[in-house]
Amino acid sequence: MRILICLLFALLPTFAQAAPTGDVWMSVLLDGRKIGHMHTTRVIRDGSVITTQKMEVELDRAGVKVMLATGETDAETRDGEPLAFTSRTSISGITSTAQGTRRSDGRFDVVSEVGGAKSTRVIDWPKGALLAEGLRLAELRAGLAPGTRFSQLAFQTDSLDVAAIDSTIGPRERVDLPDGGSATLSRIDQIIRLPGASAHSQSWVDADGIVRKMTLPLMGYDLTMLACSETCANAPNQGTDILVHAMAQAPAPISAQELRDGVILTVDARSGRDPLQFAQTGEQRVRTTAHGVELRIAPIGAAPANTHEAPPTPADSQPTDWLQSGAPEIRKLARAGAGDAKTPAAQMLSLQEFVRRFIRTKDLNVGYASALEVAKNPEGDCTEHAVLLAALGRALGIPTRVVDGLAYTDHYAGTEHVFVPHAWTQAWVGDHWQSFDSALPGFDAGHIALSAGDGDPWRFFAGMDTLGRLRIDKVAPWSDAR
Repeated sequence: MRILICLLFALLPTFAQAAPTGDVWMSVLLDGRKIGHMHTTRVIRDGSVITTQKMEVELDRAGVKVMLATGETDAETRDGEPLAFTSRTSISGITSTAQGTRRSDGRFDVVSEVGGAKSTRVIDWPKGALLAEGLRLAELRAGLAPGTRFSQLAFQTDSLDVAAIDSTIGPRERVDLPDGGSATLSRIDQIIRLPGASAHSQSWVDADGIVRKMTLPLMGYDLTMLACSETCANAPNQGTDILVHAMAQAPAPISAQELRDGVILTVDARSGRDPLQFAQTGEQRVRTTAHGVELRIAPIGAAPANTHEAPPTPADSQPTDWLQSGAPEIRKLARAGAGDAKTPAAQMLSLQEFVRRFIRTKDLNVGYASALEVAKNPEGDCTEHAVLLAALGRALGIPTRVVDGLAYTDHYAGTEHVFVPHAWTQAWVGDHWQSFDSALPGFDAGHIALSAGDGDPWRFFAGMDTLGRLRIDKVAPWSDAR
């Protein structure tokens, strides 16, 4: 479930970047219920433009409150050339930061810190990528004439990559705003293209290009941001349970035999215009039919493996900011967890059981923690199990990745026979990717894979719009395909 929350934070700064001038407060609503606020300031200091955005959001997950805060400060020249950036995100006290400074050669020195572990690197600045002031200036140059189209590249300071934004200026419309009153504003329709996915948003701006309202369909929700007074933006929040909304009801119970031998799911979107996104894995085959999307899911060995999957790259075996497989603490745990197992498959099975025992406290109170944080504080839910298991595998030289998706359970949060958001680990063993789940008794056919990544929560974009929109129309045993 951390992945869903991190996606919310990864996307919001993208949509707000072109908005701010001066001092702007916004109220953040999810399906009409207030969940937080955003504050943006823009000042000119020593010839540089400093833009700061801070957002705080409060969400519920099955009765557990989760506090989230994110902030970004961009320093740019008066004409929008990037000079430096700082970002900080905290989820239930788990904090990650990134700082970048432009060098004389135009490249950037970047220092990241996740779970107390620092990493440094030098990156080439993506050609044409802009920060807040650059985006604002590009929008002003394009103008607000209806029918105007323009494109921008927004640099993402958390993931160190770019989002392509295609904007179309729409008509002027009357918009109701908090604190009473209304305003006639220009509508901007945007398509935001992230790695492996896209999202649609609408913004309403005044004559100076200041965003006064913004809406975004996200994971089956309507996310809305409204400009208002500081008092309005800081008004009490209202409870919103994102976990229950993201679940997908099964039309019938799935038996233990079906979970062991394989299932065929017929699924479709219950809302939205974009197609659902699923991962092709060794255990999951995806096929579009006249009735929607057909998912054939079976554990390795229970059915012929799907051969339409890419083999690992060298990066799948290397340490990352979130999978610190080179840390002494991780290496020590990997050796202890693997025991006498010799083959990668046997080692992963041993590590799966080891992680299940090692994480003693199973709860929803931890923010999205890195593997090293989990090694030091063995607490959390499925994501903490997944990142630790993936890091332990990499510490032994086994290519691994973290999968986000949904998993079937007989009952959860007062609902029976339902798929809930989940994360687990895949490892390259032999000639295929095989799933291992240390948060549940193991991998079975009740796992729907949406996307796979390196454990960095900012990169789980591909399946983001499927969560909250997935409708399961039919469940059949794998044997029906034979």
